[in-house]
Amino acid sequence: MPLSLTIRRLLTNQPIDLPVFHPIAVHILHLLQTPDFTMTQVTDLANEDQSLAGQILKMANSPLYIGRVRTETIKEAVVRLGGQEIANLAMAASQASIHTSENRTINGFMQSLWLHSHACALGSRWLARRAGYPQHGEQAYMAGLLHDIGKLYLLKALERLNQMGVAHAALEEDLLLEIFAELHVEQGCRLMEHWNMPKVYYNVVANHHDDNFDTQDVVLTVVRLVNTACRMKGIGLLHDPTIDLAEQTEAALLQLSDEEMDDLLDVLDDSQELVL
Repeated sequence: MPLSLTIRRLLTNQPIDLPVFHPIAVHILHLLQTPDFTMTQVTDLANEDQSLAGQILKMANSPLYIGRVRTETIKEAVVRLGGQEIANLAMAASQASIHTSENRTINGFMQSLWLHSHACALGSRWLARRAGYPQHGEQAYMAGLLHDIGKLYLLKALERLNQMGVAHAALEEDLLLEIFAELHVEQGCRLMEHWNMPKVYYNVVANHHDDNFDTQDVVLTVVRLVNTACRMKGIGLLHDPTIDLAEQTEAALLQLSDEEMDDLLDVLDDSQELVL
């Protein structure tokens, strides 16, 4: 079924301020782009929303991050983990809470989308480090988390339209997948521009499906391969078990061995048990 022009117009005219990013998480990310930021500033921002701060601490003390000593305050977490990881935790915590809806169909899609985004974040950080680019590990995490942000925006837009009494037909599964295929990159880029997100993340949102991508962009290359691995495993909305990771251009660019690709798949499996 071709995408209805009416549905497309309704979706693209929705306000860009739909709840897809937590302002404090974005502010922390922007703060890290300034050359003279301090850890005190990061701490103060994270503490502005006590609910978000609580979620950050919960994640900081999870099996993924916990050290020998339990972290009791945001200040301790910032000192132990650093600004970029706190930004990642803030964004992940806020994203986990946003991927919900009272509409059963939309909620099901949001939950699948969160499983996928969470797996891509963890898998991308692991892969960047394993492939010899540890300096890109935390950026790869954030990029993996946000690469499909356009899909979340479209779901939020459809949810609002549905509440207004229009676009009921768009909640059919096949049409939703068609809407995603046609619009999620475009709308994701629109979001990233509106929020003035760093270029490294914008590039991933814009090019994670583009055949002619920048092969020198390590973060993009990593996220693309992890995204493909998730699709092969069926983590998310799409499943294609016929995919051969060893044949992917990104695997060759990262010079991955068969053992490393098997390890990546194990990391993705584990991510489903650690979902927030």
